[in-house]
Amino acid sequence: MMIMNTKRVIKINRTGLMAWLLMLASCSLLLSSCNDWLDVRPDTEQKEDGQFSTEKGFQTALTGCYIQMASTDAYGMRLSMTSVECLADLWYITPSSKRYAERDLSNHDYTSDYAKSAMSGIYTSLFKTIAQASLIIKNANENVGVFSEKRIHDIVLGEAYAIRAYCQLDILRLFGQMPQGGSMQVKLPYSETTGIDEMPPYFGFNEYVGKLKSDITQAEQLLKDSDPAMHYPYNRTYATGEVYEQHAYLQYRQMRLNYWAVRALHARMALYTGDKQEALTIARELIGAQRADGGTVRALSGQSDFKAGYLACPNECYFSISKYNIQSLAVGYFSDNEEKIIGTYDPEYHLVLTHTMLDELFDGENTNSHNRYTNLWNRQLRDDASALWCGFMRYCYDEEKVTNPALYYQIVPMLRVSEMYLIAMETSSDLTEVNRLYREYMVAHDVASMPEFSSLSDVHTWIENEYRREFYGEGQMFFTYKRLGEKSIKWMSEPAGENTYVIPLPETEYDPAQAK
Repeated sequence: MMIMNTKRVIKINRTGLMAWLLMLASCSLLLSSCNDWLDVRPDTEQKEDGQFSTEKGFQTALTGCYIQMASTDAYGMRLSMTSVECLADLWYITPSSKRYAERDLSNHDYTSDYAKSAMSGIYTSLFKTIAQASLIIKNANENVGVFSEKRIHDIVLGEAYAIRAYCQLDILRLFGQMPQGGSMQVKLPYSETTGIDEMPPYFGFNEYVGKLKSDITQAEQLLKDSDPAMHYPYNRTYATGEVYEQHAYLQYRQMRLNYWAVRALHARMALYTGDKQEALTIARELIGAQRADGGTVRALSGQSDFKAGYLACPNECYFSISKYNIQSLAVGYFSDNEEKIIGTYDPEYHLVLTHTMLDELFDGENTNSHNRYTNLWNRQLRDDASALWCGFMRYCYDEEKVTNPALYYQIVPMLRVSEMYLIAMETSSDLTEVNRLYREYMVAHDVASMPEFSSLSDVHTWIENEYRREFYGEGQMFFTYKRLGEKSIKWMSEPAGENTYVIPLPETEYDPAQAK
């Protein structure tokens, strides 16, 4: 697949998605003009009352959280494609690179101004989202009567708890101490306040995790009986006969933190914090989950998605975020991926893989049919000297040929079925179960015949490599290394230690250790 040009063409054929994106657009105007409800201050009580005086006001505020999550400082770039992937040394970056932050983060130089600015941007963006979610929680608990139905109230409140937990988990995974076996003790803020200038309390690791579990549990309880995703397919989340316009907000639950997504978040959190049994239980539940009508909730979709050209695997996402300009970001960071055109790869600006790195990435795998190898990597990228490189294609598409780009292309995966399979394979002690899951997983990647695992130790060796292959450009590998306490990061020249994995808090951030 080649990118023919970089102009943005948005074609939306589904009325429901259009309504949802129009709501996003209206929220964007608020975001660009002021900080009315993302950067809430104690002196905005009157504005807060106006914002949350109607059900639509709550929905608009919640949509604003997702917009903030999609910003370039958060999951729209730094926490998916660039900064956090550089922490895992996943990109080849030349010493002369003009991507200064990515260069320094790849070298784990956290003292440089560029690295500090990148981490500060991530930290601030996450806490803006957290503050907004907390504001929704506060007002939803106080203004129950505003909502037309209890289920709408519970969906809004449940999503707000889930958004706060999603972002706070990544604060922990980036800035927190090692989850297992480290010597450094780090206290972090778990913010339940409604403004980023209000000082939140700081917690040690166990207390912080307790807060996470509480928010996730609250979200699960609120969404379990109210979320349409429990009963209907993701593309039809309202009952037959209901007035569509009244329930348009409930459409396209795969782009929001629905009940199943919150369960997947719970499994991710449990694995990271060391509760392998809980992670396994939830992963098994999700892999086998069925709706009330007997249909599978979410299944591995790599085989069908890659065949259709959907490289972000939208049909196996429990949760994804909308990023309308993801094409231009991909071109800017990964090149325009035009095959055979000399000068397409610019070593000063683009993030790529060498052919040796790609071979090592898929070492031991059958690459003849492997759909990630054949679809996600353009192996014909050329620099000014006509040397070949490997360009990343997950977020690239031909704008002249696709339909419904907003639904199938302009997204960043946040939680996927693949992760649940890997969690189950990593935590299960039943080799027969692991091999069954492995066969299903590999068929979804168009690899029908692979030797089965002969021992659980073989599984654990494969799992780490598979996280690298599966979640490129989705921001998961650094956290996998940190969770496992890996002393050796692939393609990193020096040994990794706690100073590699525990990112310093921004210098402007309050440090409770210094206040003692």
